[in-house]
Amino acid sequence: MHPVIWILLILVFCAAGVGLGYMYRKDMVEKKINRSEETARRLYDDAVRKADDYKKEKVLEAKEEILRARADIDAEKAANDREMRERRAEVQRSENRLVQREASLDKRSDSLDNRENDLKKRSDNLDRKEEETDRLMEEAQALHQKQSAELERIAAMTQDEAKQIIIERVQKEAFHDAAAQVRDIEARAKEEAEKKARNIIALAIQKCAADHVAESTVSVISLPNDDMKGRIIGREGRNIRALETATGVDLIIDDTPEAVIVSAFDPVRREIARLTVEKLINDGRIHPARIEETVEKARKEVENQIREAGEAAVFETNQHGIHHELVKLLGRLKYRTSYGQNVLKHAIEVSHLAGLMAAELGADVQLAKRAGLLHDIGKAVDHEAEGTHVTLGGELARKYHESNDVIHAILAHHNDVEPQTVEAVLVQAADAISAARPGARRESLENYIKRLTKLEEISMSFAGVEKCYAIQSGREVRIMVKPDDVTDEGTKVLAKEIAKRIEKEMEYPGQIRVNVIRETRSMEYAK
Repeated sequence: MHPVIWILLILVFCAAGVGLGYMYRKDMVEKKINRSEETARRLYDDAVRKADDYKKEKVLEAKEEILRARADIDAEKAANDREMRERRAEVQRSENRLVQREASLDKRSDSLDNRENDLKKRSDNLDRKEEETDRLMEEAQALHQKQSAELERIAAMTQDEAKQIIIERVQKEAFHDAAAQVRDIEARAKEEAEKKARNIIALAIQKCAADHVAESTVSVISLPNDDMKGRIIGREGRNIRALETATGVDLIIDDTPEAVIVSAFDPVRREIARLTVEKLINDGRIHPARIEETVEKARKEVENQIREAGEAAVFETNQHGIHHELVKLLGRLKYRTSYGQNVLKHAIEVSHLAGLMAAELGADVQLAKRAGLLHDIGKAVDHEAEGTHVTLGGELARKYHESNDVIHAILAHHNDVEPQTVEAVLVQAADAISAARPGARRESLENYIKRLTKLEEISMSFAGVEKCYAIQSGREVRIMVKPDDVTDEGTKVLAKEIAKRIEKEMEYPGQIRVNVIRETRSMEYAK
């Protein structure tokens, strides 16, 4: 077939397809339009129906709201009516009370007027009585002056003199009564206190019985023969000079057979010198070089002994934690004496005594023992530093971090400061017990005589004292008073005053008993 024909046929088919498509599409559009119109009608009908329903619902709600508002208005109106009635009733009651109060005030006003008139009458009467009283007082005063003048004329003394006599009599009677009462109270308290103190101290002393060693400032070294003296002196005295220079002591070689005396105030140096001389004597080689070597060995040996003695004291008293420097200083006390009493043994004994008494009294046992052990630590350095052993001991304890209570007990054990704790008082008591025990200490004859003389001088300085005697090695002073000058009650006051003055002016170990004796004698003659 010819191509043109094919083309025409294709064109014809295309036109037919286009027409058919157009017809189909138009039909579909019309159907959609119809469906849309139906949907719109249904929607409109639904909207109208819902609008009617909503309108009816709102109308019903409005009617209900109106009914509720009317009910509320009616209830409020009723409440207002009740409130108005209550207020009217309250106003009526207030008016009634006001009327009653006005009536009461009227009655009170009348009563006050009557009382005012009555008071006015009484005031007038009082004025008249006051004038009468003034007149009577003037008359009584004049009469009193006349009586006083008459009494002064009859008694031959003025009023002031009579008052002074009465005052002196009252003072004497009050002094007598006070002294009697003080005597009774002190007697009862002393009886109980002495019993308790005696038990505590006896128990403490019984449990602690330390040995006492009497030492002095010299040491005697025995020699095998007198020829050894020459070897110690050396050629032209070089050996003895080397010994004294190296040790810092004095060697006394006199006519005492087979003995050399080492003299030094420092006990540690004296001990080093003693050991050195003994070692040289045993060795036999005595020359300056050997002396220096031996002195050094003796010094190390003494230092070891000091350390061991300090550690032994700490172990014996169970006081661990003490600074190692304080332990060394405690060991130095082994070579220190006080009135012939070994200070280290004394410190150990004071520690035990203070601990035992603290246990009996319920105080701090460890604190009391620690303070007792360290109370004389200042004596280890009092040869080298200025100040009392109390001050030096407090400084050492503070330097090596002891507690404030231990430092206070050290400073207070000789009353340099007032004791503020029980443990400080116990250390004082233990120190006095250890020092005052018979045989514990010795003192020179000169000091002993001075102490007895001072005791008698203080006692004789008081008025009314006739005789006095220091007895029991100065531990008691017995005083005889004039019976006409001192009463029985006055003896108690006199004993107190003498004891206070002894405490203030004297230093002594332990305690001194002041015993005042008054004797009354009556004499008659048979004729």
